[in-house]
Amino acid sequence: MPIDYETLINFKIPEVEQDLNRRDTMLYALGVGLGADPTNEDQLKFVYEEKLVALPTMSIILGYPGPWHAKGETGITRSHVVHGEQSFTIQKPLPVEGTVVGLTEIDRVLDKGKDKGALVMTRTTVREKASQDIVCTLTSSTFCRADGGFGGPSGPVKPTHPVPERKPDLTCDLPTLPQAALIYRLSGDYNPLHADPAYAKKAGFKMPILHGRATFSVAGHALLKTCCSYDPSKLKSMDGRFSSPVYPGEVIRTEMWVEGNIVTFRSSVPDRNVTVLNNGRAEIG
Repeated sequence: MPIDYETLINFKIPEVEQDLNRRDTMLYALGVGLGADPTNEDQLKFVYEEKLVALPTMSIILGYPGPWHAKGETGITRSHVVHGEQSFTIQKPLPVEGTVVGLTEIDRVLDKGKDKGALVMTRTTVREKASQDIVCTLTSSTFCRADGGFGGPSGPVKPTHPVPERKPDLTCDLPTLPQAALIYRLSGDYNPLHADPAYAKKAGFKMPILHGRATFSVAGHALLKTCCSYDPSKLKSMDGRFSSPVYPGEVIRTEMWVEGNIVTFRSSVPDRNVTVLNNGRAEIG
């Protein structure tokens, strides 16, 4: 069934109540590579319950609605869905445990053409259940590769954040584990594209790919390490556009350009000479 614009733009994604515990916070950090040096105290505070703190990028899994687009009435072909863009803005320090509530709403649905696919943009507000305080706000876009040509609007689209043409001020290489996707999926994204070889081949990939959110989080780790001295309170917001998949086990290189409290960044896989996350913008406080 093709996308019906009116049905999809008015689709109600159920609110998600999430009981977060300290194990979840540590598992998320392990899934994106923290703790690679188990004696590094800067990383240990994210993966060990003593003085535990949450990674800023953990915001993107809070109140996560899962594969809502897999519902038959959306018209979206699940096997051909990939992450397009992701952002977060943190309003207050992320909890390491407690109950949060996430409300995700569809913001825009864009038709890029029959052979170009469709874009679905969402916005999520995450609140502490007890206080109703906003913890963070998130935006995300989903690229539906097989679902263009349904007659919907083609714009407007958000302008891309420009990357300077000069050499980067800072560079950080971080490895990913061969089993990185299998660990990361335990934080709530169970799409078989990241675990099942046959499913990945059906979707056009040689093997299961790393979650876009995991790639985004590795870039966030690079920013936290290089620009924030591992102080999570300093990474206020982050926004990036996915441009190519990462295969688990690859090294992700993040290049950074610093202008005041704004860091422009871009991530690549040097071994394949391919950019995987582009037009990134982070606010450092």
